[in-house]
Amino acid sequence: MKNQWLTIHQLDRQLKEWQVIRNKYGKPRAGWVKTIRVALSMSAEQLATRLGLTRGRITQLENAETQNAVTLRTLEEAANALGCELIYAIVPKGNSTLEGILKTRAEQIAKERVAQVAHTMSLEEQSVDANNLEIQENELTETLMRHLNKKLWSELKRQTDSRKKLIKNLQKKK
Repeated sequence: MKNQWLTIHQLDRQLKEWQVIRNKYGKPRAGWVKTIRVALSMSAEQLATRLGLTRGRITQLENAETQNAVTLRTLEEAANALGCELIYAIVPKGNSTLEGILKTRAEQIAKERVAQVAHTMSLEEQSVDANNLEIQENELTETLMRHLNKKLWSELKRQTDSRKKLIKNLQKKK
């Protein structure tokens, strides 16, 4: 478990640098291929020749890039033809971290589980006050964070399936 958290923290530090670059520069409106090509004073026809394509295909490629509809392989080939290198990364949205993503997910699951138990208890006229529910949610969140595993990402579906079954059973009793 310590190794997993060490990995998460190391990745978070690395990804923070990518986030700074993304936030500072972003993607050019015209896309990277066209922006770099124009900056190098290279025509679409010249890039096409370097890639063994037609000028029309370069226009399609540049348009596809602005629509996020281009493959990594195509971008890498275009980057090479431009004397550049494609750098690819997946970073957490906004200024979030991997640890933040995990905590948000653990909180979602904790809320779902506690809400389900609270609902069942209320059906049995054994309501729990809001402070106790919040304490239980926080404790469960901490437990889920200490014991990370793949179930963290499938939990809500099972909860939803269980809730659907519970609702069906309640409807049958009416």
